[in-house]
Amino acid sequence: MVEQQTILSKIRIVLVEPSHPGNIGAAARAMKNMGLSRLYLVNPVDFPHEKAIFRAASASDVVENAVVCANLAEAIGPCHLILGTSARQRRIPWPLVTPREGAQQIVAQHGAEGDIAIVFGRESKGLKNEELQQCQLHVNIPTSDAYSSLNLAMAVQVVAYELFCATAVLPEEKVWDHPPATNAELEHFFKHLEDTLAEVGFHDPENPRQLMTRLRRLFLRISPDQMEVSILRGFLKAVNAISTRGSKQ
Repeated sequence: MVEQQTILSKIRIVLVEPSHPGNIGAAARAMKNMGLSRLYLVNPVDFPHEKAIFRAASASDVVENAVVCANLAEAIGPCHLILGTSARQRRIPWPLVTPREGAQQIVAQHGAEGDIAIVFGRESKGLKNEELQQCQLHVNIPTSDAYSSLNLAMAVQVVAYELFCATAVLPEEKVWDHPPATNAELEHFFKHLEDTLAEVGFHDPENPRQLMTRLRRLFLRISPDQMEVSILRGFLKAVNAISTRGSKQ
């Protein structure tokens, strides 16, 4: 039980721009049912609000301790694994998992340092493509074709339940030599990579042709650690230096 509580304490439930305070409270209740307590709200439309406390019932402490962030980067920056919920596959396919498979992926990394974020989108339109592209995995909740729309709190409940079940029995911890790279570190790397590719003429920002989206998918899929990101950025700096010397000749 102690190990289960330890991994659940690393998980952030992130709600992006929730429009109804009642949904915030209901999501908090769903979280506490399953041992989760860390709620992050990105630019909520109407919060704090008494309806959030009312709908939370005995989970009002989760609502009262919610962290309000101005943007998604602030909410997930320190996290090394981010799962974004999506109702459908996108034009460029991304690693797509069910809530159960996503929970198993989280459990597989239970020994890693740092937090894990599960991101839920707006009630009306979900997460934007650029938000989903910051996630290593996309989570899709299978539903009946007759009616596939899930309330925000219902979606949180399904995912939280699978997490609770998956963490009940943890596998043997795998030791890695360096912590996984955080979202903030990866975002700095992607910016450096894009600038360098443009500098050497491989990438045209005016006509990107999904290049950076595909490169994001590649690096997020392999989940580099902090040392690997440092090596990649060192390589990019060397390319920058060669490019600068060439332009001066």
